[in-house]
Amino acid sequence: MIYPAYIPSPAQNGFYIGPLFVHAYGLAYVCAVAAAIFVTRRRWRKAGGDPDVCYEAAAWGFPAGLIGGRIYFLITTPSQIPPHWWGPFAIWKGGLGVWGGIAAGVLVGFYVIRRRLTWADSLRFMDALAPGLLVAQAVGRIGNYFNQELFGKPSTLPWALKISPDHRPSGYEHFATFQPTFLYEIIWNLGLAGFLIWLGNHRRIKPPGLMALYVAGYAAFRIFEEQLRIDYSVHVLGMRLNFWIATLVCLAGLAWFVWIQRRGKTEPLPLDGPRTDAREFARGKPTGYRKPPAPTYGKKSRSTSRR
Repeated sequence: MIYPAYIPSPAQNGFYIGPLFVHAYGLAYVCAVAAAIFVTRRRWRKAGGDPDVCYEAAAWGFPAGLIGGRIYFLITTPSQIPPHWWGPFAIWKGGLGVWGGIAAGVLVGFYVIRRRLTWADSLRFMDALAPGLLVAQAVGRIGNYFNQELFGKPSTLPWALKISPDHRPSGYEHFATFQPTFLYEIIWNLGLAGFLIWLGNHRRIKPPGLMALYVAGYAAFRIFEEQLRIDYSVHVLGMRLNFWIATLVCLAGLAWFVWIQRRGKTEPLPLDGPRTDAREFARGKPTGYRKPPAPTYGKKSRSTSRR
């Protein structure tokens, strides 16, 4: 079998629909949001919750994530802003810091669902959301591929990514192929999402334990990824800024998970149901909520034991 010597980069970062040019970067983020909603709706419905609450969370969380991600990018890499009046707003050219985007999106989305759910169910919703966020991040990284950005060190591996000369960083002009870190992150995120779903289905994880593992697991990969990337970054003590941020976030996520499992009082199931004042917030529409039976976690029921 003959393997290709490299992964080719796309000739352009979008396509035309009539006179309108559609940027692949923006389209990838729209698809990412759709993927997060799809996964979270299925998980929340399976848990017995109202799946429509996902739309409300996404309607506010997505724009908040864009704003937070852009603000993080502007603060940490001001030299990479296009030198025009519209430079700070040019998200179609890339430049969304994942740390700021996740933090802002999750916080705003959590505020929205708190108007519909009890505190305990809001924590359970975060666990339903965690795999969806990872799938969304995997889909969003496809936009980096079309923009030919966020790749790693020069490489001659069969799966190395060929970068056009005008996208190569200063000092690397004579290299043609690089580590496809966006591809590594896609694989990691999808694998971690699958693991969290499996873990939630087979172990008693107190919420929001899966969200804490999402934070720690994604940050752990970024520790590795930041040592491969060669795009511009502020350096602290000889390491990229995001390396230190990822390290702190990973440790915080692990500590958060341990604290939840030891001190948390909220069980995975059953759900409490919608808040009393949420009925007015929902304008009297039926929520479709059903309360699932309490989990037995492998224990036999009384009726079975009597037989």
